[in-house]
Amino acid sequence: MTDLVIRGGTVVDGGGTPGRRADVAIRDGRIAAVGEIRERGAREIDAGGLIVAPGFIDVHTHYDAQYTWDPYATSSIWHGVTTTVIGNCGFAIAPCRPADRDLIMRTLVRVEGMSLAAMRAGITWGFETFPEYLDHLERGNPSLNVAALLGHSTIRQWVMGGDSQHRVATSEEVEAMCGLVREAMAAGAIGLGSSTAEAHVGDGGLPVASRLADRSEFLALTRAMGESGRGLFQITIGPKTTLEDLREIWRVSGRPAIWAAFFQRDDRPEYVPEHLARTEAFHREGVEVRPQVSCRPLTMDFTMRNPYPFEGMPAWQQVMRRPESEWLAVYRDPAFRAALKADLDARRLAVFRGRWDLVQVLRASRPEHQALVGTSLADLARRTGQHPVDAWLDLVVADGLDVEFLAGLLNTDEQVVGDLIAHPLTLITLSDAGAHLSLMCDAGYSSTLLGKWVRGLGRLTLEAAVKRLTDDPARAYRIPERGRLAPGYWADVVIFDAAIVDALPAEWRHDLPGGEPRFVSRARGVEWSLVNGEPVLERGRVIERPAGRRPGRVLRRFDP
Repeated sequence: MTDLVIRGGTVVDGGGTPGRRADVAIRDGRIAAVGEIRERGAREIDAGGLIVAPGFIDVHTHYDAQYTWDPYATSSIWHGVTTTVIGNCGFAIAPCRPADRDLIMRTLVRVEGMSLAAMRAGITWGFETFPEYLDHLERGNPSLNVAALLGHSTIRQWVMGGDSQHRVATSEEVEAMCGLVREAMAAGAIGLGSSTAEAHVGDGGLPVASRLADRSEFLALTRAMGESGRGLFQITIGPKTTLEDLREIWRVSGRPAIWAAFFQRDDRPEYVPEHLARTEAFHREGVEVRPQVSCRPLTMDFTMRNPYPFEGMPAWQQVMRRPESEWLAVYRDPAFRAALKADLDARRLAVFRGRWDLVQVLRASRPEHQALVGTSLADLARRTGQHPVDAWLDLVVADGLDVEFLAGLLNTDEQVVGDLIAHPLTLITLSDAGAHLSLMCDAGYSSTLLGKWVRGLGRLTLEAAVKRLTDDPARAYRIPERGRLAPGYWADVVIFDAAIVDALPAEWRHDLPGGEPRFVSRARGVEWSLVNGEPVLERGRVIERPAGRRPGRVLRRFDP
């Protein structure tokens, strides 16, 4: 007997072909048939009036720590995501010796906006090496599928210790790192993640370890990865890394290079067309270098206790190296303000791009400042006759470190963002799910794509959008037998209402380990999700099961 039949829905199969009314039969965790199914299933789901599609594949998440305490990967599970890739940007929690655990966690606090208290309370450290970490994830039995990148910064820390954030590696150290890459690929890593982004700073304001790597180290590590005959290189790039560098990595390793984060930028209108043109030229040459893009504006809530949008600026290092009790004094200091203005003038902008009109006061502590809520810092500067930096920091000094701001940082031009998400060589992702939870939650990017860009703006057809969320990332990341609704494929399925699907506004919840807070994002219109043939979401609610009965898998086998 068929285990489960999904009846009466419109099947959008992930291949880009027009949707059609069909049933889906599932047996032994795989798609058995798509069409008119006469046989009854042991269980049946009525999908009348709904879309039946492959489960969504999010290739840019940071659930490395969260998976050790949250097998359901909230918020992603609410949005129909069935497969996640972790280890992006080179930030991971393995390999890690016990003596280095606190440093790894403190680095994640700075670079990925994670709660130190939550990690200390929640991470179950039943591993040291990367292969042991994969085994640990398997024992934890996630509800979703997980593929893991080996983290460049993490293996640098393992090999070089404290020097990893201060200097270039020796040839002996590079060879030791190459050994870790080979070990990880043999254990089932999907590839290697790294970063050269200036915004990526770790504990004490130091650059993350991968930013200290030179060209020879990148080439050696990716060559070692390529020796396995599979794998990909993911990197979040900064000014020191060009697309030509990634072309060289592709040539040396023989493996795809996928870079982040390709956002529309107000300060450089030529940025998107130039990089799309270069990507197209690579494609014509057979060079597989592709960017990751987002369908959402990059916005962040931040306070001056955690001013992530500005932390990549050189001036900010003097703040981060001092105890928090001294920060207000630094913010008052004319020399600090002058250095910050110089960084802005020199366009050393980190995540923030100088658009003060897109930064507004979201919440103030003192009664006399309540009237400023909703005011942009550009308007505040005009009212006070000050430079925006002075108007902003004067408010912080007067109100305190907990005054809250909302910043629109990147991807603010919908026409250009539409060009990015419609381009066949880009990969729609960049949820950063599991990270920056005190600032934002973009885990619902798939619901935004379907609600805003398909139904609302009509920039993509439903079939094209589903393909961009399923088959495209599966093929780019060499994930076999997923991303399509076709016989023989694993039965990762999402069922949603195209008339209402969308991401709901982020909510503030105290549900991390230790009662720590975070932003979460729920979905509207996502009714069911199945992973390997088993429901994990029923009528929008997560199905909780004990360890050993959850259907997700740690993926270790990938196509060449």
